[in-house]
Amino acid sequence: MSPLLSLLTLAFIGSVASLIGGIILLLRRKWAKGLTSDAIPLAAGVLLAVSLLDLLPQAVDKVGDLAFTIVLSVFVTLFLVERFLFYLHHHSVDDDHRKETVPLIIFGDTIHNFLDGVAIAAGFLVSPSLGAIVALSTFLHETPHEIADFGILLANGWSPKKAFTANFLSALATFPGALLTYYYAASIEAGVGILLAVAAGLFLYIAATDFLPEAEHAPREKMGRQALFLLIGVLSIVTLGLIFPEVR
Repeated sequence: MSPLLSLLTLAFIGSVASLIGGIILLLRRKWAKGLTSDAIPLAAGVLLAVSLLDLLPQAVDKVGDLAFTIVLSVFVTLFLVERFLFYLHHHSVDDDHRKETVPLIIFGDTIHNFLDGVAIAAGFLVSPSLGAIVALSTFLHETPHEIADFGILLANGWSPKKAFTANFLSALATFPGALLTYYYAASIEAGVGILLAVAAGLFLYIAATDFLPEAEHAPREKMGRQALFLLIGVLSIVTLGLIFPEVR
């Protein structure tokens, strides 16, 4: 398989595949509720581990201490964007104020999916194995996200067909993000390292501001299960790093 086709396959896994998974699970609401409960801490563990064990060290290796400045800048920028402009990521369908800003939510999702493509391609340019790990991380955190998107759109009176079309088109933004990074980042001095730091900041922001707070609010009887899935997420990335040492 050519490198470009491999990258497109990873972009598919990280975007469209998670969209399809969200649709299937939404059709089985009990499954969706149970999966989301477990997927949130699992995704948090995966995102934290990928950011701190894979993306950030690779970024530091390429651009030095500048990587930490970029991660901080991305974190703060995303915080300000979500507070004053639009949401880049969410999974709760109970926030009425978000139901009033559906166009901004779709726009934010599109930007988020584009950045996912950038992250996948930046990892892929370091090694196909790292690209695969980033794509897997994207898949895991996008699945509960897609379930929430459908819930919000349906709650606003959108038909299932219209909701699917909107989310599908939004998911496609992953591909231009991946392709632009693949063709141009390697030609820019320190480009890959900068984008790896951006991806690390993005994943850390999602884990710290979205998934971890949600897991923290789980019922007391589910706290042990949530902690277990968080550890599974971390250990899965540690294990993949041992199997594919070239990513570190």
